[in-house]
This record gives sequence, C-alpha cells and structure tokens, in this order.
Amino acid sequence: MNVLRLPIIALLTGVLGLAGCTTHQPAALYQLDSGAPGQPAQSAGMAVVLGPISVADYLQRETLLQRQPDGSLSAATDGRWAGSLSSDIDQLLVRQLAWRLDSQRVVLSPATAGFSPDVQVLLSITRLDSGKNLPAVLDAQWRLIDRRGQVRDNRIVHLEQPHSGSTADQVKAQGQLLQQLSEQLAVALKPLANQPPLVEMRKPETKAAPKQSAEKPRIPMAAPIRTDMEVFRF
Repeated sequence: MNVLRLPIIALLTGVLGLAGCTTHQPAALYQLDSGAPGQPAQSAGMAVVLGPISVADYLQRETLLQRQPDGSLSAATDGRWAGSLSSDIDQLLVRQLAWRLDSQRVVLSPATAGFSPDVQVLLSITRLDSGKNLPAVLDAQWRLIDRRGQVRDNRIVHLEQPHSGSTADQVKAQGQLLQQLSEQLAVALKPLANQPPLVEMRKPETKAAPKQSAEKPRIPMAAPIRTDMEVFRF
C-alpha cells in the first residue's frame, strides 16, 4: 500500500504544479506605437506648448480595455499597458509634432519659465479603445491659443482604424490613430507660425502744462491829479 501511495502523491503534485504555472502566466505588456518620427532639424522653429492634455478617466489605468459589441468595456486577459497610458500619449504626440513641424521648440505643459510660445494646444481625449471585432476609435477635441491669448482654432475629431483583431494589432491601431491626430494638429498649427510680434502698447506721454509763475499783485501807481485851481500862499 505504501508503495502505491508514493506515485499517486507525486502525480498529484505535478498536476497542481502545472495548474499553478498556467494560472500565474504573466500577461504581455504593451506600449503605443509612435511610428518612426524623424529628428527635427530647426533649433529655432515654431514654439509650441502642448497641453494640458486631459485623458478620459477610464483610460487612467494600466488595464488594457476591450470594447464589446454592446458598448461595454472589459479587461483584456492576455495583456496590459506597460506603465501609464497618459504618459505614452504625451510622449507620442510631442515627438510627432516636433517632427512634423520640424522644430525643437515643442514642449509639454507646463513650460519652463521664460519660454514664450507662439501657440498653446489644449487637448482633450475622451475615447481611445478598440475591440476584437470593433475598430480602434479616437475621439478628441483641441483648441489653439495664440500668443495674444485668442482662440484661433477649435475642432472636434473622430477617427477610426481597422485591425486584425489580435491584442497586439489593436494596440498598433490605437497608436496609428494618435499619429493621425498629430498630423491634423500640425496642419492646423503651421499657419500660426508667422504671427506678428507682440508690441507693448505704450500710453502716450502727456506733457505737463507749463507752470505759471505766481506773480505778486501789482499796486497801481498813483498819478498826480491836475486841477485848474491855483494855490495862493500868504
């Protein structure tokens, strides 16, 4: 009996070990595809502050979400984001814009003290997801603020990108959507590169009125009064 128990115990141990390995298999980690942006050549190109960039709350997590046909979202079981999705979006957009504008002066908000931008881009991303049988979708809105603080452009964008259905291809499609967004942004930004410089409006100098010297009132001099009367002396 003791001889038979040992093989059975060993077999059960092996089965449980295999089950444990299957359960704790690490999920794949994904990052957005930023394409192959070139290095901008102009060190004194267009000055742009990108941001603040607001991202929808449901994207503020490492979980890679899958859009279902009924519109609901579920967590992917075979992968997750390798870090912060918001940071990935920021870095992808700033590199793409710098390359498309050919400018080293594209920075993320907040800019350093003394940096004077030609344009500030306020960007809101309200949707970025996909599903196994659904295309990748990006919904965003931007506002462009010129150096005078005036809104020069306000646009709502809806983009879709098909994919093969695998998680890796879905992530690639989402990165391609952000590249398309940066392309449209660059087209909207380029006309604002040649803005006239800001000139401080100086108030015209008002000349002070000349001071009038305070003259003392003149006392009229007494003039002798002549009469026809004669003066007799005795």
